[in-house]
Amino acid sequence: MAASDKPRKDRTGPTSSTRSARPGDRLVVESERVGQPAREGEILAVHESPRGTGYDVRWDDGRESSFRPAAGSARVIRVG
Repeated sequence: MAASDKPRKDRTGPTSSTRSARPGDRLVVESERVGQPAREGEILAVHESPRGTGYDVRWDDGRESSFRPAAGSARVIRVG
C-alpha cells in the first residue's frame, strides 16, 4: 500500500490540529521549561498567510497578543 493510499486519521474530536481553529476555541501552548504550566487562552481571530496560520489570543491572564505557533508547539481545543 502506498503512503497516499493509507487511511487518514479522523481529527473531529474535541482536540485537533491548529489548522482547524476558529474564534472561540481554546489554544494551549506547552511550556519549553520543565515544571512550568502550559499557557492557555481563547482564540479571538484566525489569520491565514503564506507564512502559516496566526491567531489573536486572549490569554487566561487577561493579556491579548498575536501568536504564530511553531510546528507542534500548540494545540486547539474545540469549543461548541
